[in-house]
Amino acid sequence: MPGTVGTHLVAQVGFIVKDIEETKKKWAEFLGVDVPPTQPCGDYEITQTVFEGKPAPKANSLLAFFDVGPGLQIELIQPNEEPSTWRNFLNEHGEGMHHLAFQVKDSKTQVANAEAAGLRLVQHGTYGDGNGEYNYLDAPDLKCIVELLESYR
Repeated sequence: MPGTVGTHLVAQVGFIVKDIEETKKKWAEFLGVDVPPTQPCGDYEITQTVFEGKPAPKANSLLAFFDVGPGLQIELIQPNEEPSTWRNFLNEHGEGMHHLAFQVKDSKTQVANAEAAGLRLVQHGTYGDGNGEYNYLDAPDLKCIVELLESYR
């Protein structure tokens, strides 16, 4: 049975952090791997970030990724000060696990399925390189945010 979003395979675990440079060094040491590069989330002209139903051109973050298994990543996110799901999480909960992500096909359909199941879309946008999209859904019954990722390539 495919479940609410069409898959049960977790693709990513995302953590909100205050200092991405320090945190990625600690993760690299813990995992025994090289420290990954830090990259910006992307320019609004490409990302078209929408937060709580409104354009959020100033919402941004720094990102770092660790590949930790077949099809599984750890993502570190350091938000800027602008309102976003990332900033709200840091302000309300401090550092910690923000989301579980699932790679999906036809994200519009999967978002609609998730909303029909009681999840609420809080933020969405396009990858910084334009090759996919993300959708963050608040899932209070699951005690986290669920992210649906659709890669176009």
